[in-house]
Amino acid sequence: MKNLLFIILLPLFIYGDDFISDYEYGGMLYENPRGVSCSKCHGKDGRGELIATYKEDGLKKELKGPDITATTLEDMIKSVNSFHDVMPTYSLTNKEIQAIYEYIVAKKK
Repeated sequence: MKNLLFIILLPLFIYGDDFISDYEYGGMLYENPRGVSCSKCHGKDGRGELIATYKEDGLKKELKGPDITATTLEDMIKSVNSFHDVMPTYSLTNKEIQAIYEYIVAKKK
């Protein structure tokens, strides 16, 4: 049993905080932060995505996720921690939001 525990924990001792890169961590959060993917509305690269089309008063309307590629980290933190009519609340930490932000910035390059 002790050997199994050692084998399981060994990578944590060797790699520590660098077990996955910040880019990988941000990508994992972006794809599935709390069961609902950011990419479903903001697109794979953060430039926005068509969510739905519908009719209102006989007119065709579109619901789109906004482009978040030009958003500052401070604005992203405020936005994620605010109430939105459409966007769910994720309860992400500032560190998690920063990882997502850095992921989006890296994808933009």
